[in-house]
Amino acid sequence: MATDTPVKERSVPKPVFTDAEAGAKEFPSSTSRSYNYFTPRKRRATVYEDVTVDVQPDPARHLTQGWVYAFANGDSGYPEKWTALQSSNWHEFLDPNEEWEQTIYRNNAAVVRQIQQNIEHGRTAHVFASLDPAWVKVLERHVFAWAHAEHGIGMHVYTPAQRDAPTNMINNAMAVGAAHKLRFAQDLILYNLTLTDEVEGFKGSLHRATWQEDPLWQPTREFVEQLTGSRDWAEQWFATSIVFEPLLGELFRSGFVMQVAALHGDFVTPTIMGAGESDAARDQRGARALYRMLADDEAHGAENRELMQGWLATWSEAALAAARQLQPIWSQISEKVVRFEDSLERSRGRLESLVGDIGLETPKEVKS
Repeated sequence: MATDTPVKERSVPKPVFTDAEAGAKEFPSSTSRSYNYFTPRKRRATVYEDVTVDVQPDPARHLTQGWVYAFANGDSGYPEKWTALQSSNWHEFLDPNEEWEQTIYRNNAAVVRQIQQNIEHGRTAHVFASLDPAWVKVLERHVFAWAHAEHGIGMHVYTPAQRDAPTNMINNAMAVGAAHKLRFAQDLILYNLTLTDEVEGFKGSLHRATWQEDPLWQPTREFVEQLTGSRDWAEQWFATSIVFEPLLGELFRSGFVMQVAALHGDFVTPTIMGAGESDAARDQRGARALYRMLADDEAHGAENRELMQGWLATWSEAALAAARQLQPIWSQISEKVVRFEDSLERSRGRLESLVGDIGLETPKEVKS
């Protein structure tokens, strides 16, 4: 016969459902099955946006408890005061190149593979043994001295500067620039080793003394070293990408080496320099987008434009002086197919186009 035996209730904690802060927040895609903490630039987020936007949060976005660490001087996280420029929303910047970890490896691997193939073609075609002797001297001294400028900017300008930028999107863009600079410097030095093996009597170590001692290169070296002296990451990127690249980088790489090498029996060196030009163009697209955003900022645009105009005047004056010091190199070749003034004029035009896109005025020194 059944009995009404009471069932003993087990004593276990009962779940308590609360309206936790994170779950209660409403985000742009709160009601969507494709969830994001941000508003994509287009209808759907790209892979670039998914892996960069808000990866590095800040107290203004999601990090409600504030920074969880600080430096010895009291600065915590990624202080906006590490640049004199101001923004109503630093997170508005998105790299037009959409660079992230996978693209760095993929793009650089493709460039290195192409350069190695070009060098091997030159070796099998016995091109290096028939190079013009005057051009060989230019290669020894000047072309490979350029590797020091690229390495200095990649290692000692972009690498520390990218750490100081306030968002992951800016960090990524500058870190990619650093990776490109370091890879390009390595491309040149590895090519130098090839020529040392292939060209009888080639002085493969002469570029180091040229960079350190040759009067033609000392203003350029000083410019690169002064870049490392600034602790304003935005000024470093501005002075490098907007000023150095057109007035010195493009002047030497494209305005000289890529113009004259083939007429001296060298079809390999221009392909390597062309890779550096492509890297600089990608870097400039990102820099142009950032500084245009800052120049157009509703709250801080006027102050930003004034500050950038001052940077432009100071750095372009130093870059022009360094460029003019390189002029004698244009006379050290057998086939003088391009005048220094013509190369410099094209570089000035590039600078004028860049600063115009940002919304700045071209300094009078550059126009003259």
